[in-house]
Amino acid sequence: MSRLAREKAGVVSRASPDSWVIGADTTVVVDGRILGKPADTADARRMLRRLSGRAHHVVSAVALAHEERGVLRSAVSSTRVFFRKLTSQDVEWYAGTGEPMGKAGGYAIQGLGGALVSRIEGSFSNVVGFPLETFLALWKEASLPLPWARRRPR
Repeated sequence: MSRLAREKAGVVSRASPDSWVIGADTTVVVDGRILGKPADTADARRMLRRLSGRAHHVVSAVALAHEERGVLRSAVSSTRVFFRKLTSQDVEWYAGTGEPMGKAGGYAIQGLGGALVSRIEGSFSNVVGFPLETFLALWKEASLPLPWARRRPR
């Protein structure tokens, strides 16, 4: 998982060696199988039926790179997501919204897909697609200042 985030960050970092670069990748895993982005609406329906009434994991890797400084760090965040039992009408409604398209696992918790989720264990921002807590830990490990922590003149 972190390999892909590191590769993404590394490619961009080599192209911009004096810049800090972030790479990330998110996957949805149920029963040890990865659910990618649905190919079409029928595929989205299939994914939603598979997730219905069950728990799955959203796993995101984040990498931070700086070519000139020789920095390439990564970390992984995992969140357990529980779907409520979906009716066939729920599946048809949500698949029909178009929101599942382009989303790993076929749903977006930050959108209408939030209605499908009964609870989560872990990071909400991870399920959205970018685990802020994990990223900030990497940022601090690199001894970088937090942008909002700058002192403002009085």
